[in-house]
Amino acid sequence: MVNAELARTVVGIIGNVISFGLFLSPVPTFWRICKKKDVEEFQPYPYIAAVMNCLVWIFYGTPIITPNSVLVVTINSVGLALELIYLSIFVYYDSHNKGRKKVFLGLLGEVVLFGVIIAVALAGFHTQHSRNITVGIVADVFNIIMYASPLAVMAKVYKTKSVEFMPLWLSVANFANGSIWTAYALIHGIDWFIVVRYGRLLPLSLLISL
Repeated sequence: MVNAELARTVVGIIGNVISFGLFLSPVPTFWRICKKKDVEEFQPYPYIAAVMNCLVWIFYGTPIITPNSVLVVTINSVGLALELIYLSIFVYYDSHNKGRKKVFLGLLGEVVLFGVIIAVALAGFHTQHSRNITVGIVADVFNIIMYASPLAVMAKVYKTKSVEFMPLWLSVANFANGSIWTAYALIHGIDWFIVVRYGRLLPLSLLISL
């Protein structure tokens, strides 16, 4: 019989690989920005939101909040680094200063808010279980905020019947990613917060891929 903990680790590693690929999906956009040396009408909001999302999930995966969740920490740490690189490219090529202030103020606000979340979780809750529930709820809320933009894109794809705004491969990758991480959350003890994070997007990504 396959050890449940080993199976969870293997599934988590696969999830890390797929998630890493999804974190790289904006590369063509930023490559175009680098070539044109201009951000044009590009907006930084999804990447600012992604920074906060990664920060909270890194905190969620720490031993004092959710033991044995190192794979949650690793992929979100990689994601955080990539999102900051994307925002750095945006700021560097924002020649008309259309969004630099938004980026700086957004990141500053997130640092302050993240500090508040840490302080409240550690000082206000004195058991690992209560901290897990509190930070898990906050993490899912920020995950919903981060995915608000892609959900709008999905709605546009459904309305126009055109995959121009969301390539088929990206929808399939999102579905695979959600499936893997949902399986990870259900193996060797159920992590409902990860189930909520990934499981709720499965029907939508499947709908788009079809």
